Amino acid sequence: MTDTFGPDSPGPGSVGSGGSTDVLDRELEKLLNEESVEDGDHDRFSHYVKKEKILQSALSGKPVRALCGKKWTPGRDPEKFPICPSCKEIYERLREE
Repeated sequence: MTDTFGPDSPGPGSVGSGGSTDVLDRELEKLLNEESVEDGDHDRFSHYVKKEKILQSALSGKPVRALCGKKWTPGRDPEKFPICPSCKEIYERLREE
């Protein structure tokens, strides 16, 4: 015999009456968002990002993506770090076009 689940019946792994998977869904979404933010040399370099994206990130707390592809949430003074070599190379190529 196979189990079938209709739109009104609880599926496998669901919580009984009064329970909800909303908390689990939020936790999963949070983990997925955290995983998409890369660790790496963004702590050692300043990266090129459009100014309006930096402002949006400051207001929303969402990460930005630099020209080189690094994704992180800005929070440090970029003047204290050397410029990312990959970002600089991409930026110079864009300026030449």
